[in-house]
Amino acid sequence: MSLEVLMVIGFLLGAYSIVGNDAIQTLGTFLSSNSHRPWWVLWLFGGGILTVVLVYGWVVYDGDVSYGRLTAIEVPDHFTWVYCIPPFVLLLLTRGGIPVSTTFLTLTVFAPKALPSMLIKSLAGYATAFVAAIFIYRLVTRGLESRFRQTEGPKSPWWVVAQWCSTGFLWSQWLIQDLANIYVFLPRDPVTRIPDIPVEWFIVSIVAMLAMQAIIFYTHGGAIQKVVLTKTNTTDIRSATFVDLIYGIVLFLFKEVSKLPMSTTWVFVGLLAGREIALVWNGRHRRRRDVARLVLSDFAKITFGLVVSVVIALLLPYLHELTHTH
Repeated sequence: MSLEVLMVIGFLLGAYSIVGNDAIQTLGTFLSSNSHRPWWVLWLFGGGILTVVLVYGWVVYDGDVSYGRLTAIEVPDHFTWVYCIPPFVLLLLTRGGIPVSTTFLTLTVFAPKALPSMLIKSLAGYATAFVAAIFIYRLVTRGLESRFRQTEGPKSPWWVVAQWCSTGFLWSQWLIQDLANIYVFLPRDPVTRIPDIPVEWFIVSIVAMLAMQAIIFYTHGGAIQKVVLTKTNTTDIRSATFVDLIYGIVLFLFKEVSKLPMSTTWVFVGLLAGREIALVWNGRHRRRRDVARLVLSDFAKITFGLVVSVVIALLLPYLHELTHTH
C-alpha cells in the first residue's frame, strides 16, 4: 500500500474519530440545548468556524494548520500502517461512549518521549478546570444555577446570542488545540515538523472534515453525547453558556502558555466534575453519593484511555518491527 494511501486512511480515521469524540465534548452542551433546531443550522455554524480556523492557520502560519503544535512531534522515518491503528481504536472506543483522550492515543505513537510532558500539561488542565468550576459555580453562579433549574428557560433572545458566541469561542480554541491530532497524518517538513500540505490536499481535508462533522450533527452527537446529558441541567441554554465559556477560557490560557499538545478531554471532564461537586455543595442537587459515582466514573474512563494510549504507544513499534522482520 502506497504512502499516500496510508496517510489518507490515517487522516480520515483520525478526523472522524477525533471529531466524534473530542468535538462532541466541546459542542455537546450546544447540541443538547439547541436540539429543537434543525441539525444543518448547527452544522453550518460549526462548519463555518472550522473553515475559518483552518484557512486562518493556513494563511497566517504559512501552511501550519496545527498552529505550531506539531513542532514537538517527530516526523516518522517511514509512515506505516501502524500509525493508522490508534484512530481505529479511538473510533471503537468512541462508539462505546468512552471519552478517550485523542491527544494521548494519537500523538503518543508518533512521539512516545513527549508523553510525560503532555501528561503533566493535561493534568494541569484538568486541575485548573476542576478548581475553576468549583469556585465559579460555588461562589459566582450559585444563585443563577438555582434559578435556572427552577424556571423553564430564557425568553430573552440575548441568551441565544450569548450561548452561540461562547460556543463559537470555545470551538475555535478547541480546534487550535486539537487540529494537530488530525493533521499529524498528512505530509510534514522533516526539519521544521510543520505540515507541508499541497493546496489540493488542504481543500480536500476541509471538505472531508465538514462532511464528517455533518454526520456527527445529524446523529445528534452519538454515544459521547451521553456524557454531557448525564450532567445537571446541561440542556438549559443558560447553563450551557457558562460551561462553554469557562471551558473556552481554560483552553485559551493553556494555548497561550505552551504550544505543546494537551488533552482537551481531561479539561472537559475536570470542568464537569468540578461543576457537579459545586452544585451538590450548594445543597440543591442530587445525592452526594450519586455525584461521587459520576465523577469517579468519568475519571476512570479517561484514565482507561490513558492506559490504552501508553500500551499502544509501547507495543506498536515492536509489532511493526516483528512483522517487518518476518
